[in-house]
Amino acid sequence: MYVDHPLGPQERVALSREQAHYLFGVMRLDVGADVSLFNGRDGEWRALVAAASKKSGVLDCVVQTKPLQMPPDLWLVFAPIKKDRTSFIVEKAAELGAARIVPLQTEYTQSANRVRQDRLQAHALEAAEQCGGTYVPEVAELQKFAKMLDTWNPTRRILFCDEAMVDKPLILPTNAGPWAILIGPEGGFSDKERDRLNSMLCAHAISLGPRILRADTAAVAAMTLWQQAMGDWT
Repeated sequence: MYVDHPLGPQERVALSREQAHYLFGVMRLDVGADVSLFNGRDGEWRALVAAASKKSGVLDCVVQTKPLQMPPDLWLVFAPIKKDRTSFIVEKAAELGAARIVPLQTEYTQSANRVRQDRLQAHALEAAEQCGGTYVPEVAELQKFAKMLDTWNPTRRILFCDEAMVDKPLILPTNAGPWAILIGPEGGFSDKERDRLNSMLCAHAISLGPRILRADTAAVAAMTLWQQAMGDWT
């Protein structure tokens, strides 16, 4: 469970009403039960339930069970699609080790007006809890394509997944350092956007195989390839 509270020896963590309901109403835990806690800063800690009620509770930290495990310096930048599939992209990005998740409005983005940063951040947090992570990636506010690239730091390379290269062989770069994976909308990038990316020295266009993938599938495939080649799976 994620808590916004310091974790350490003899730390007592007061639960919110929602957290207490989940632990004691849904999970049916009681005083003395073990709970694993993390806050994105202090690693994972084993805690014991010291007080439990329907609306509140207190957990006592006992021992650290896992150090803070930071993801590689990888951003996932993607054009939002339908609501449930946008949530899926955020969840899988958190599971696969994105350090930051950035929704992007492109020329052909259809669902930009449905993006709720707070809801997507909650999905990232839930995904970190489910996969035993100790860090929750930031979900940024929706950014516009041109404005984002105008202020892009060229030291962060861009892995640009270009559907126009569907018949080209996959050649992954192996450069270390900060990266961003860029996934376009269901309608693809416009010619103007593709030209802009191809003009950037820090951008590297790749194919994701002989079939054009859905945007949510492409995000998972690209992150998997990057992690295998340059991330913390190697």
